[in-house]
Amino acid sequence: MTTAQLILLDHGVALAGVASWFGAGVAAALRRHRLGLGLLVGAVLVTLVRVATVSVLAGRGWWFVAEKALLGLPLLCVAGTAAVVIAGPGLWAARRTSGERLPASCAVSLLTAACAALAGLVVTFAAGYPLTWPTALITVSSVAACALLTARAMTGEAQDEKQDEEQRAEPDRRSALTRRRFVNTAVGVAALGAGGTGAVLMSGSTDSVVTGGGPAHPSGSGTALSVADLRGPGKPSPDGAVRRHVLTAKTATVRLDSGREIDAWTYDGRLPGPALTATEGDVIEVTLRNDDIDDGVTLHWHGYDVACGEDGVPGLTQHAVGPGEEFVYRFRADQVGTYWYHTHEASDPGVRKGLYGTLVVTPREARRTDQDGGGRERLDLTLPVHTFAGAVVVGDRDGRAGHTAAPGTAVRLRLVNTDSDPHRVALSGTSFRVAAVDGRDLNRPGPVREVSLRLPAGGRYDLVFVMPDTAVALVLDDDREKGVWLRPGDAGHEPRTEDTSGWPELDLLRYGTPARLPFDPDTADREFTLVLDRAVAMVDGRPSYAQAVNGLGHPSIPDLLVAEGDVVRFTVVNRSLETHPWHLHGHPVLILSRDGSRCSGSPLWMDTFDVRPGEVWEVAFKADNPGIWMNHCHNLPHAEQGMMLHVSYDGVTTPFADGHAGHG
Repeated sequence: MTTAQLILLDHGVALAGVASWFGAGVAAALRRHRLGLGLLVGAVLVTLVRVATVSVLAGRGWWFVAEKALLGLPLLCVAGTAAVVIAGPGLWAARRTSGERLPASCAVSLLTAACAALAGLVVTFAAGYPLTWPTALITVSSVAACALLTARAMTGEAQDEKQDEEQRAEPDRRSALTRRRFVNTAVGVAALGAGGTGAVLMSGSTDSVVTGGGPAHPSGSGTALSVADLRGPGKPSPDGAVRRHVLTAKTATVRLDSGREIDAWTYDGRLPGPALTATEGDVIEVTLRNDDIDDGVTLHWHGYDVACGEDGVPGLTQHAVGPGEEFVYRFRADQVGTYWYHTHEASDPGVRKGLYGTLVVTPREARRTDQDGGGRERLDLTLPVHTFAGAVVVGDRDGRAGHTAAPGTAVRLRLVNTDSDPHRVALSGTSFRVAAVDGRDLNRPGPVREVSLRLPAGGRYDLVFVMPDTAVALVLDDDREKGVWLRPGDAGHEPRTEDTSGWPELDLLRYGTPARLPFDPDTADREFTLVLDRAVAMVDGRPSYAQAVNGLGHPSIPDLLVAEGDVVRFTVVNRSLETHPWHLHGHPVLILSRDGSRCSGSPLWMDTFDVRPGEVWEVAFKADNPGIWMNHCHNLPHAEQGMMLHVSYDGVTTPFADGHAGHG
């Protein structure tokens, strides 16, 4: 059973426990003694099952059970034991009768256990990891207050039934007194809850940085370096050239290949934006102009390790480019591979509406390899995948795109996922190799056939093969009506596409051949843990049910402090039931393990890796690109809802904000 399945099972058992404890208390209050006894036995059994599920889940990692093991279960066990001791004997003795009133303490104890069970579940969903003292105190106080309110209500009901004629002679006074006490108690509980909630929201980390076990200020120089001074080199390599582009951000109505019209935000009025290309060693210079995007725009070079001042993060590395303004980006194309660019200002609506394009850097001729086709004829297709209101566009076409490739042609398909959700891709009709992931070549990737690939949000795969004398189809999300068809000739008939839905997923952690690493990740200078979950937290100064990291939302999440030259290792844990594609700016990360199973294939360097529900990933990188870098979920709505933080180099500052910006 996967960790995600265990989490779901534990949630189900917890809900069953809440229902059975509440049912037992209500049955006791209604004098349904046999039903109450049966529900009490059921509640005890469910609680024991919950202990078992939490114990098994603890074996997958303490992050998944901390609040359950330290607060939820102990609170329920104490309250449940008290309920069994107090209510059990009475329900057993009265099991063959009905209508006989039991002491109010029976129903009160059972309903208190129900409140404890419910409180533990609420803490899991509202606070998550890590458990804090304010959360624990508020939870225990709330359960105690609910017990007092229940006792007051049950005692008042019992007294009302025993009222005599003298009590009835002055009902108004008696009733007023009871109501007044009840209201006072209720107001007190409400104040406790409101104050407690505020305390939890405002009790974010008081630390602006965490050091991961390294020194707080290893440079010791006290000299500050501004990100504004960290800009790209001005000159190309001796064989290179300067490639200048002007991109204008503007709204436009774009007609897709099918005839459907999209009201879009665009670069140069196109979907996708212009495809930027360069040869290794060239300098890329892009002037970004904003025509009429009121929210402002930037250019972030996704996966490309530019100098920090070129990274395009508003409020951190630059100001957003407003209407009528412009900004010039300049960097040398030293990284070969498949990349893409997009706005980082209001990136959720911006990218979704069309502010994206591709960047491909090819090697100098002397560095071409056999997998590039050697002396064969070549077909190189860059295929960004994007969804506009349900319409999936591959490249610049929705529906199916067709191309012709003569048999023997060396084909490279550069797949780019520009959405916030993963896509499943499969290549039918030929064997192929995954030559590169996120722009970085794999070491000796072997041929595979009839397997699928999961392409994370923001991720890129380069698939290479030699065109056979039959048709080849790239199938997207198991929909044979979407994707790309390659024909070996100009024949007009449509090629047959296989059903790929049952194909297994290729595990890239086991693919390719191991090779020597440039650093030893087992002797890291700093180690960090990021636990991803939903939690009630402050996001941009407002209380929210946030996409949280370690229980906090942006900008309250402390920066991860590193120093130039450090080997940095971090663990990413997904406690939630949603996938989080994790993306670090400015650095590729080396994948070390997933769920404790180490990478055994080619060294796998990624800039965006999918952390699925219940998964635990360990990755590492070399801190060799000074700056203040975004580190966030690339499901862009999740980032906007709080799931982003910074990796900050010691001694680097920003003049554009307080260092806690990012704008999704």
